[in-house]
Amino acid sequence: MNAKKIIALLLAMALVLSLAACGAKAEPAATEAARPDAKDTALTADHNGQISIGVAEDVEVNRSDVHLDAVEASSSGNWEAMFTPFEVEGRASDYLNFDLTPTAEELEAMKAEPGYGKPILYMMYDGCSSSTSVAEINGYYEEAGIIVEGVKGSGSYVEALGTGQAHVAICHIATNLVPITNNVDITFVGGAHLACKSLYVLADSPYHTTEDLKGTNISVPNGIGASDYNITSLMLDDDGIDPKTDVNLVQVSADACVIAMEKGEISGALLSDVYAYGMVKEGKLRCVSSMLDSDYSEVSICCAISMNATYVRENPVHTKKLVQAIQKASCYMRENVEEATDLMLAESLNKGDREMNIMINDSQQFGLSNAFTEANLRDIVSRYLRLGLITNMDDLDEVMELAWMPALSE
Repeated sequence: MNAKKIIALLLAMALVLSLAACGAKAEPAATEAARPDAKDTALTADHNGQISIGVAEDVEVNRSDVHLDAVEASSSGNWEAMFTPFEVEGRASDYLNFDLTPTAEELEAMKAEPGYGKPILYMMYDGCSSSTSVAEINGYYEEAGIIVEGVKGSGSYVEALGTGQAHVAICHIATNLVPITNNVDITFVGGAHLACKSLYVLADSPYHTTEDLKGTNISVPNGIGASDYNITSLMLDDDGIDPKTDVNLVQVSADACVIAMEKGEISGALLSDVYAYGMVKEGKLRCVSSMLDSDYSEVSICCAISMNATYVRENPVHTKKLVQAIQKASCYMRENVEEATDLMLAESLNKGDREMNIMINDSQQFGLSNAFTEANLRDIVSRYLRLGLITNMDDLDEVMELAWMPALSE
């Protein structure tokens, strides 16, 4: 094993240990093969230690035809208006009707690659990271002429992807970007979907905007330096608030955040929207900022298609057909949101209230174009550099060269 791979493995292991030490659940790793139709594959927590799939049952869902940002939506009494998608030109990829069948040229090129005849290992997640499973359920991988195998486990997807135990997953940019700059063998090959988390406070609190949170403690549930910390830093920075000096970011686990707010220990917390949904509807929580806000559109991407970078370099045609299949699944989920949600509920990829899941799935706008993804990622990298979230590199273009290897030419 060469020095770079040893360093990458050590970094990944350190990340897992640090997450365990601060009480967050690590991202599930590829330790066990499974089919996506196996009923025991649904997870109750996402790969960042929070609830990722809907758990609220029989809640009232008041969908809106007009998008409102979090503060206006909450103050108007129609919080759900925050989840109404707003148009962004060039945001959506268009693979819904794409013929995935390999051309003769593609087949010949695939035969020359080391991955030919071997399964591509995808990490099985639920909720907003379900498009890799939906692609298999709908037969898109078979149509694309590739062999896949779903894998699941209890470790870190940074470790799994970085060491080649798995080849692809839908992952938080906020989780993978810093490890990529530390020579962990991962890269982003395409966009996945928009945001899934927001800043919440107690409904009866005096905090109505992020400006009101200055000088207070805000929880980033999966820990300092992890994805919640990075997401919250970007959200605050977008509002002109310095996340290092204007607020104090602390770790309180998601399930303890409401109690900590009631005790006055924290003012608010970054929570997944499906986790907070029921508490907002019962009048316990209120949203003060969201990645779905229209003024946050330049850094609104939550997740990207992440792959082992060595696999991408050695198997470019396999990678292209894989990403085409995943993007076709994502476009199906975006353009047929009710049908896709019913499928996901049947396969335990979503749980909880059907109408809530339809609304939130619709808001995430699955299937993002390369141009939109690259522009967002470039802006995110520039902010990570300016905020000191990336510490061992200082050149935007060099980071992008490592982090962005688009598999498709659109």
